[in-house]
Amino acid sequence: MQKILHCIIILLFFSGCITAEDNSQQPHPPATPIMRGHAHNDYVHPRPLFDALDNGFCSVEADIFLVNDALLVAHFRFLVRQDRTLESLYLEPLRERARRFEGKIFPDTERFYLWIDLKTDATPTYAALKKALEKYADILTRYENGTVIPGAVTVILTGSANLNLIRDEPVRYACVDGGLSALDSNVSANLIPVVSLDWMREFSRFKGELSPDQQEKLTEQVRKAHERGRKLRYWNAPDYETFWKILYDADVDLINTDRLKPFRQFLTERTKNVAE
Repeated sequence: MQKILHCIIILLFFSGCITAEDNSQQPHPPATPIMRGHAHNDYVHPRPLFDALDNGFCSVEADIFLVNDALLVAHFRFLVRQDRTLESLYLEPLRERARRFEGKIFPDTERFYLWIDLKTDATPTYAALKKALEKYADILTRYENGTVIPGAVTVILTGSANLNLIRDEPVRYACVDGGLSALDSNVSANLIPVVSLDWMREFSRFKGELSPDQQEKLTEQVRKAHERGRKLRYWNAPDYETFWKILYDADVDLINTDRLKPFRQFLTERTKNVAE
């Protein structure tokens, strides 16, 4: 049901029932960054990227299709629009933001993740993406022969992307997420900094609480990821407070959500309670 609702929202957005605002409006004062939220399907919000930034999200995700040499942002191929490019919606606004805050996306934190989900064939899509990323080298974390040179934005590839695309590059501007096998892999965290797992495949439908066996499995997956210096994220997962609390308490690093304001409120309250 949740996936159906997401599809309906996306279709309404691109059919014009939901009107996008102009991203060029005057920037808001920077929100306090929240480190545990991941703005999944970020591009379906009225103001892609900006709504996430205004709610303090330090991790956002954009799906891209390679269409006639252009990298277009959309959830489905038939919804692509020529004016919705990766550069115009994400890379250029992030560069402007980094210049505004002296090399940072948020003044109060060094970390910002831009996830790019490759929806078309990995090899040609990444070849086009690599050229685009090179144009924004001044704001991107780069990797030179195993050395990490931090930038305002760290790009993480997902979707059809795979480790073979980037493994042998002497200089690169992206890393990739890993699947279940990455929990036991010795591949450097500079190449695979995050493990992304399908919640439904790992745990099946969520019924309000985890069984003891499920809780043990979740704890073990978190432990394995952290042991190898990786963060952990679940996709295809429930998106409401009861579930967020379970992931938060289990120390899952990035919690998927399409509900930016409610999640910010949840995380702010949780952080406040911990501080008290």
